[in-house]
Amino acid sequence: MAIRLKNFQLKAIDSLLQAMQSGKRDIVLKSCTGSGKTIILSHFIEAYNRSFGNTVFIWLTPGKGNLEEQSKAKMDKYVHGASTKLLGELITGGFGAGDACFINWEKLTKKGNTALRDGEKSNFIDNVGKAIDAGLKFKVIVDESHQNDTIKADEIIGYFKTDKIIRCSATPKAHKNALLVEVPEEDVIAEGLIKKLLIINENFEQNVTVDDQITYLIDKALEKRTQLHSALLKLGAAVNPLIIVQLPNKSDALLDSVEKYFYGKGLTYENGGLAVWLSEKKQNLDGIEEPAAYPCAVIIKQAVATGWDCPRAHILVKLRDNMSETFEIQTIGRIRRMPEARHYENDLLDSCYLYTLDGAFTESVKQSLGKGALDAKKLFLKPEMRSFALVSEYKTDVPFPRDPSLILRVFSEHFKTKYSLTGKHSENKTKLLANGYGFGQDVIDYTKSGSVSKLEKEQIDDLNAISVHEELNTTKHGRAYHHCAAEIGLKVTLDYARINTVLRKLFLRESASAHKILSLEVRELYSFIINNKARLVSEIREAMASTSVQQTIKVNKITEKTIGFPAELLFTYDGAAKAQGEMTKNVYKGYLASAEKRSTSEKLFEKYCQQSRGVDWFYKNGDKGAEYFSIVYEDNSGKQKSFYPDYVLSVNGETWIIETKGGFSKTGESEDIDRFTGKKFAVLQRYLKKYGLKGGLVRQDKLSYELCICTETFSEDIQSAAWQLLSEIF
Repeated sequence: MAIRLKNFQLKAIDSLLQAMQSGKRDIVLKSCTGSGKTIILSHFIEAYNRSFGNTVFIWLTPGKGNLEEQSKAKMDKYVHGASTKLLGELITGGFGAGDACFINWEKLTKKGNTALRDGEKSNFIDNVGKAIDAGLKFKVIVDESHQNDTIKADEIIGYFKTDKIIRCSATPKAHKNALLVEVPEEDVIAEGLIKKLLIINENFEQNVTVDDQITYLIDKALEKRTQLHSALLKLGAAVNPLIIVQLPNKSDALLDSVEKYFYGKGLTYENGGLAVWLSEKKQNLDGIEEPAAYPCAVIIKQAVATGWDCPRAHILVKLRDNMSETFEIQTIGRIRRMPEARHYENDLLDSCYLYTLDGAFTESVKQSLGKGALDAKKLFLKPEMRSFALVSEYKTDVPFPRDPSLILRVFSEHFKTKYSLTGKHSENKTKLLANGYGFGQDVIDYTKSGSVSKLEKEQIDDLNAISVHEELNTTKHGRAYHHCAAEIGLKVTLDYARINTVLRKLFLRESASAHKILSLEVRELYSFIINNKARLVSEIREAMASTSVQQTIKVNKITEKTIGFPAELLFTYDGAAKAQGEMTKNVYKGYLASAEKRSTSEKLFEKYCQQSRGVDWFYKNGDKGAEYFSIVYEDNSGKQKSFYPDYVLSVNGETWIIETKGGFSKTGESEDIDRFTGKKFAVLQRYLKKYGLKGGLVRQDKLSYELCICTETFSEDIQSAAWQLLSEIF
């Protein structure tokens, strides 16, 4: 089953491939529950094996739950032709190049484990030795690494004499000198795989006093489940949202009370509405993960089995004390997946919910998830704002395949514009040489030579730089070329075959193309790509966002719709923040100064709006969803992207649209990390002129601590006339 990898998954694969080339033995992959960690690792193994032969991957899994079988099944499903094996096959048949071997490490270490007799263990170890003698190189993946007993796991790892260990977890333990590859949680959320927010104790009173926690909490959960189910039915989604009730250990009396309460609500084991997953009691669990499965609630005591995926789980009622931090995060992870791996663009459905009276648990979850776990309450739009409307733009709802021919044109034009290249390939080579590009037929590695008295960065940097040249061998270095080209392709989500075509048309003499900028022989092309990989990766990223590249593509259709502000808002805030005052100029009644999630720039701007005499009202726009205001722009490959400006406001009766960005440092350097700011500014100007509105970019100048605004011409120089003090404008 072929799947389209998400952009963050492609980035993670790229980062893992680069990490494998580093000098670090230990690599830590931190990837939140729901991010498709198994899919990332499976495709990483496939990509690595394409570039490096004689490799065997050992995928170690912990404990119960048959996680090794689940992981193997997923790799078989998503990677066509994968050579996957379980422990039994390795005992009898040994290892082969390109194998991905899934092993429950406890079967090799646990004493008295009848699943593996002494003779079988000896055979396994013998086969490892034979594989090493045959020239095979083992790479080890330690899955759910936070659960592994380090001493016992390291005993198993020692068998393989590996130089690379990838430790994977949503909550990894610290490993000294390890290289961290982290999948940003916000990227997983942006792709719609996990819910946007965890809402804790929604609409709880400030001081809660209850006679019975079961009655109070489960009532809240059942009410929320009804709301969720109703909203899903309106959307036509065949999803039955599930409540997870977690009990303390040694709580038989509490179990009886919970069961009795659910029975009183018409949810029983007999009618299938209630399920239970305890070591001593299991009922109605078959198919419970399916989106439309009948059970409405499941009772558990401990965190459900590692690897258990139940995306319809939406609500957690926690009645347990004294859990470790890791345990908490893993449990919360069970309610964070989206039921259909997409957001519904509905705050109610795109959030998950925790109900608990355990203050310590609540606090530790907030610390663990940061701004991903917030207090919440419902706010309503002020009556006088109900008539306001804007025209919002939306992308065409058509999957966008990357066009290699367009990327070729954009990449070529980027080079020509940036380096003043012409149609004369020999002159182009001279110009690129002058700008630091390396040419020749040798593959070059760089190292240091000399001595240091202390292992300090300054002394090491002062060592002599040495370049080590190796004559290129197309057979030997073919894999290296393949690997480097694939890394460049990952930046624009092109597979190896298509990016290889682009690179050949750009640089290879024998490939005919009007967009060619160099005429290299095959050997020169190989060394050029290998030696300049880092530069080329940066160039292709820059090319996609560049405002100087002139597009020659047909503009895609844009859908327009007049919208107002949402009538009600699920408002999230930090209840522990010092500033809790109401921002009366916001369009919603009860909007607090502790609003989250907000960047520093957004917080400064909201405070400015509240204090400014010229501002009549302001609205914080959402960042995803049809109910929020958006403008459509395109990257340089023609892919449509949605831009959600941060704020809509009224200034002295005129409507303004404002986008806030990272500031300028005290030395004037830009702290904006968005590559597409220039394009967003241009499309905002187009929109403002079309509808006769005002607006621009707002950023903080950290030298003066003032907010500045750019309204006419985009500039990255805070000293330029393009930037004015916001206080001089309104």
